[in-house]
Amino acid sequence: MSSTSRPPIGPPLVYVEDLGRPELTDGDRHHLDRVLRVRPGDPITCADGAGSWRPGRMGPTLEPDGAVQKEPPRTSSLTVCFALVKGAKPDLVVQKLTEVGIDVIVGFVADRSVVRWDDDKSAKALQRWTAVARESGMQSRRAWLPVIEPVGRFESVAERGGTRADMDGRKVAPSDQCVFVGPEGGWSDREREALPGSVSLGPHVLRAETAAIVAGALLVSQH
Repeated sequence: MSSTSRPPIGPPLVYVEDLGRPELTDGDRHHLDRVLRVRPGDPITCADGAGSWRPGRMGPTLEPDGAVQKEPPRTSSLTVCFALVKGAKPDLVVQKLTEVGIDVIVGFVADRSVVRWDDDKSAKALQRWTAVARESGMQSRRAWLPVIEPVGRFESVAERGGTRADMDGRKVAPSDQCVFVGPEGGWSDREREALPGSVSLGPHVLRAETAAIVAGALLVSQH
């Protein structure tokens, strides 16, 4: 029988496929053993990334040490869509949006994006971002992992609706559930027309990757 609560602060959290028979991946076991110095018998938290978790104990196999718990999903799913930026900055965006608690993360190619990936690079990025979100979710103790959607073009991503981040926008409000963050070069007229509403992320000009993280934090703060 399960009850409803959040994972406790304290014991390390790891994601497993089956809470009934939790098993560690080789990478997770190495991290617990060598980095966190978790010893046999120490408490850990096992989670499935879909809201359920249970206490356990470290050992040659993970030993369940309590009933399955369930954290209810957020009433309103919060989304940040961000224009691709150079280098490893998208990985940083995914990492920090996971930490602050965003539910859906989407990268897109804007009209003024310098970065333009082919299908192969986009697929590899999705795989990498999923791994980044998993690692960040373990660190930030999330029962629910965020949904990482495939990279798309602005016009297809914008069909979900939302509001864009811009200097002349209003403050982020509880009614906001999806914020779009543009590239360093700013929004095109076409993109402004597609997303006529705008929100401000503060009084200063931010780097694109910083703006995406701030947008996530402001969204979560309103819910």
